[in-house]
Amino acid sequence: MFSRRLISRLAAALALGTVVLGVQAQALEGGPLHIVVGYAAGGATDRVARIVGDKLQAKLGMTVVVENKTGAGGRLAAQQVKAMTGQQVLMLANPAVMVVAPIVFKDNGYDPDRDFVPVSYVNDYDFAVSVGSAVPVKQLSHLIAWLRANPAQANFGVPATGSLPHFVALMLAEKAGVKAQVVGYRGSAPLLTDLIAGQVPVSIDTLDTVLPHQAAGKIRILATSGAQRAPISPDIPTFRESGLPLAATGWNAFFAPAAMPAATVQRYATAIADVMKDPQTRQRFLAAQLTPVVSTQAQTIAMLQAYRAQWAPVVRKSGYQP
Repeated sequence: MFSRRLISRLAAALALGTVVLGVQAQALEGGPLHIVVGYAAGGATDRVARIVGDKLQAKLGMTVVVENKTGAGGRLAAQQVKAMTGQQVLMLANPAVMVVAPIVFKDNGYDPDRDFVPVSYVNDYDFAVSVGSAVPVKQLSHLIAWLRANPAQANFGVPATGSLPHFVALMLAEKAGVKAQVVGYRGSAPLLTDLIAGQVPVSIDTLDTVLPHQAAGKIRILATSGAQRAPISPDIPTFRESGLPLAATGWNAFFAPAAMPAATVQRYATAIADVMKDPQTRQRFLAAQLTPVVSTQAQTIAMLQAYRAQWAPVVRKSGYQP
């Protein structure tokens, strides 16, 4: 029979061997996994990266680091990540970076199809039409009638020119038969300040941004843009339910540099999909007023193709120039 001391030594050796194998596996992967976000810490995209990153650490058995590389509306991050060959890096990006920017910027600095591989998309988000308390309407159909009767008030505030809310505003105005003036702000905070103060009558922004302000009684959300009511706001009707034949959503998705081996990309795609199935992860998304999605790599690619087919004509037709 083995002595207790020998058993203890064998257990210690096995534990050490497990640690060594874990370190070797991480070394083979090229060190920690870096998740690059093109926006400042604290925003919706950053929150998504950190929720998923926390779970990926345990799932993959490797360190996951979220890095915020801000600038140029997320394009700077894409320009940098495409050149990070041979590294374990994923970029979390939205349609502004991967769909809109490549259309409107002549020298974008990256090609979303040539330089990146879709991995997995992890959440959807809706847009919302909101009004300040001075606007005498409580439904989207009433707003459209009011704008037609008061064309000088047809000013739609958006958090940034060239952003997705900008193009949602154009689509909404076209469907409603209203000639709108889109007013771009430097972010959601100043837009909300002016909306609450009555300086701009209508805003188009992401639903998660405006929900807390409706809860505080400062604004009214008239409708959301999804095909169905958002899980985080089941009491707010959609555009379609309000009589406007329009649905438009945004998303956050993980992308890998095109040089990353296909097997590694698939490993990350599978791991992210597993993370998104976890009830705790889904609860954290909902608590952050985000709608979680479970998606394979193939489903992500199909979603991107359909999304571009919907949005590219709208962006080009707008004639928008940065």
